[in-house]
Amino acid sequence: MHKYLYILLILVVTMSWSQELNCNVVVNAQQTGNENVQVFKTLERQLKEFVNNTQWTNKSYKNQERIDCSMVVTITDYDTDRFQASLQIQSSRPVFGSTYGSPTYNFNDKDFSFQYLEFQNFVYNPTQFESNLISVLSFHVYMILGIDADTFSPNGGDEYYQQAQTILNYSQQNNAKGWSLQDGRQTRFILIDNMLSPTFEDFRNVLYSYHREGMDQMSANPKAAKSTIVESIQLLQKMNSKRPNSFLMRVFFDTKSDEIEQIFSGGPTVNVSDLISTLTKIAPMHSSKWRNINF
Repeated sequence: MHKYLYILLILVVTMSWSQELNCNVVVNAQQTGNENVQVFKTLERQLKEFVNNTQWTNKSYKNQERIDCSMVVTITDYDTDRFQASLQIQSSRPVFGSTYGSPTYNFNDKDFSFQYLEFQNFVYNPTQFESNLISVLSFHVYMILGIDADTFSPNGGDEYYQQAQTILNYSQQNNAKGWSLQDGRQTRFILIDNMLSPTFEDFRNVLYSYHREGMDQMSANPKAAKSTIVESIQLLQKMNSKRPNSFLMRVFFDTKSDEIEQIFSGGPTVNVSDLISTLTKIAPMHSSKWRNINF
């Protein structure tokens, strides 16, 4: 009896500490000409352990519930312990009734400089700056969590966006690029500022309706699901009329353009003439894909 209780206790503890992310982390140093230097391999291993083993929330995730994502750190230059890089982040969420993962976040963070000594400890502090390396990674982890939560419940990502905002606030003391309004229009600052702004509340509504009311219904009623997705995209037109060419619009279509092209290039037919017109207007950079939507 005691043996079974002991096994049950181990299972409960394991489940309660299951981490939130299933993240593939790659450090690519080819541009430095020294990609085989050991420090890059150590950095990759430590980053992978940090992202996947840190407890980012107080919620319990089963292994099959962990969010699939990837982070590719491309080192462009380094000198001793100082590194210049870019960071490509992608994540997806499962679609109900299928084995398909719908992309939810696709962000190329070009303002990524950091200091790193081989084997240094990686510690995340939710209220205090540790290093720019930790801050940038943690910021994007909470963006992944926030967007994922928004796709499952209306405004479900609030607490995660608030934590991303907290990270931004205490990281500004470091004076590294990407944390300030003065750093440009396609930065971490602009991203979280827009996500929390009432001006862009339609964007978060779209995240929910597109995924929960659209994609998750595809296996049961694909035609109705596609019509819901059309309505979701039309809602972005409303947002665009208030703030044309917003950064959030670019982030959305960088993430979803391939999927939208595939959804409306096969399967049950729905009226897409207005959709194509809307897509061409609000996301002209992907017009070659919209031309493939031909029925």
